[in-house]
Amino acid sequence: MYFTAGAAKCQSTLKKHPGYGILIHILSVGLKMGQIMIHIPKVEKQKPILFGLGAVLGIIAFLLIYGVTPLDVTNDTFCRGGFLEKDIQQHYAGWLFYRQSALSFPLCITQSINTPQGISIAYTDSIPLVAALLRPLANWLGGTFQYFGWFTLVCFALQGGFGALLCSLFASSPLPSLLGSLLFVSSPILYERAFRHSSLGAQWLVLAALYFYFTLRREGRYRSKALFLINILAIGIHPYFLPMTYAITLALLLEYGIQKRQWKGPALFLVSDLACTLGLGWVLGLFYGTASSGGQALYGYFSMNLNALWNPVGVNGTLYSRILPAQNQINGNYDAFAYLGLGVLIALPIVFFLALPRARQCLRRHWALGIVSLILTLFAISNVITANGATLATIPLPGQFIQLCSVFRSGGRLFWPVYDLLILAAFAGLCRLPKATCWITLLVAVQIWDVSPGLWQRHLDMVSANQTQAYPTALQSDFWQAASGRYDHIESMQGLQDDALHLALLAADNGMTTNDPFAARYDANTLETERQAILQELAGGQLREDTLYLFQDEGSFLQAVEPVKDKAWCGHITSKDGTSNWYVIAPGLQEQTFDALCTRYGDQYPLRLADYTDALWNRGVLDSTKQTVCFADSPFARSKLTEATFLCADGKDYPILSVDDSDPGWLMVTLDIEDATILWDQEFTTK
Repeated sequence: MYFTAGAAKCQSTLKKHPGYGILIHILSVGLKMGQIMIHIPKVEKQKPILFGLGAVLGIIAFLLIYGVTPLDVTNDTFCRGGFLEKDIQQHYAGWLFYRQSALSFPLCITQSINTPQGISIAYTDSIPLVAALLRPLANWLGGTFQYFGWFTLVCFALQGGFGALLCSLFASSPLPSLLGSLLFVSSPILYERAFRHSSLGAQWLVLAALYFYFTLRREGRYRSKALFLINILAIGIHPYFLPMTYAITLALLLEYGIQKRQWKGPALFLVSDLACTLGLGWVLGLFYGTASSGGQALYGYFSMNLNALWNPVGVNGTLYSRILPAQNQINGNYDAFAYLGLGVLIALPIVFFLALPRARQCLRRHWALGIVSLILTLFAISNVITANGATLATIPLPGQFIQLCSVFRSGGRLFWPVYDLLILAAFAGLCRLPKATCWITLLVAVQIWDVSPGLWQRHLDMVSANQTQAYPTALQSDFWQAASGRYDHIESMQGLQDDALHLALLAADNGMTTNDPFAARYDANTLETERQAILQELAGGQLREDTLYLFQDEGSFLQAVEPVKDKAWCGHITSKDGTSNWYVIAPGLQEQTFDALCTRYGDQYPLRLADYTDALWNRGVLDSTKQTVCFADSPFARSKLTEATFLCADGKDYPILSVDDSDPGWLMVTLDIEDATILWDQEFTTK
């Protein structure tokens, strides 16, 4: 009666404010479920029931935040529109490419991406193990099939289930264990990651590894089929979970080995587990090809800010606290979001103060877990140490070491096991107090009250994603409709194209292949070699009739287009707002006319300044004089500027004083003008 009355009072207070209801219902359900658990006498019988009830809490949380729409496998609106960032489009495009690719071994390889080498969809974060298992079902059913909604539901259920089991190791009764699971079900990092990268919503892997670590330590064992399996599953869901689960496993094995002075068994367990993990990775194609590029040298950029634990600001400025203000962060600190929540932040100092007399004993028993936690924390902070909006220090490291660390370039994520341990420490410490259930109830109520604005915002994000496309495509010209059914391949001649993920979806929907490097990893050297070969073909006037050529910058396009201009529609395409641009060579469409978003290459094609900026140049204007502008050197630019006396823009003529081609790749034009920065973004003719 006491807990039911307390929950009712809590609800009556919180319902006065919008957004509080998302998880308050879960608190009530948790209390009622806990009361049922009290009547189950044996601990071993309680475990599966406790796991099941925790899973129910996770499912309720999912339904309150996501609704049921994502569970319709034939509804891919939120996958195409993006519910917080565009990343879900990458994940879904990878699945579409894989589903229509020929079945091969290793599994999860699609030749439609990174053509012709192909790549594993592990590098599009498409959850390769799930994709491989569901592909037969999807092809049997036919039509649209997306599994991201159900995968996320399962992740929430397992988060609640393993959260309850983990808490039960430190609680004296089932009720606080079930309440404690709400701390993990309402974890801010769960919602930040699940809404940005579906695969990274599988944070239950960390909770499960911690549960088996503590269970096995208490039982004086190191072997567990479940822990063995968790490490293997990690590589099939997302490789970033590997260092997390294996760090916990390594701590268990080290502590056992030192305590028992037995190393053969733990070593065999670790080696066999690693072998099976690598085996599954090989089967799923993670080691296929040489996909080693894609921003790997960015270790330190996505580091964890020293204010991460109390900084409640998530992606798009979403605040996960009603009390604490947003803190500054720089570079890629946003990817290391790790706000603990007000309830945990208040509880931790109290718990640590009360636990000081037993701290030495605890550290002595769990010394290896403490060491791996320290290592994971240091890796997350990285050699680029940031605090608020400043970089405090950049520690020089050998280039090879940086390259090795860059395998996990978003290093801030590796703090998650420590994050979960801090939440667990707050819970376990309060469990030792008199009237522990009362304190745990208060902790959970404060935590949910504090983080509820962020959870409510994520609910609104999901509602919006199911109603409208949060990221409308920039492929708005009728050119794209004409091209989509005509070509077999999209050849990106430079870098990542504008609106690359909608281009990927366009290609997947129309059975096209692409080399656009939108995957997280690709082979940059092989890609560049092929591009150079194609540029040589274009220079010789050869076109592949089944290929749509896309250029990222105008200078490179103008260098390549002249020999093939009569064999294809060539020109510039933009989005309606002008923020996205493509320079295209489209074989076979030379006789067609498109809308006003398309500018055809020809005699009337305009000149534009090279958008070049460094210490001397500002968007193609020489800073020192502001009279000299630069153009990318090309046959077209030379034909326009040779013997020209005026550069004309917006109805005005600017006398040309000189044209300098001494710097290879550039044409520098000095004008009789006071400040050439007024020519930014202008289109020019000459006379």
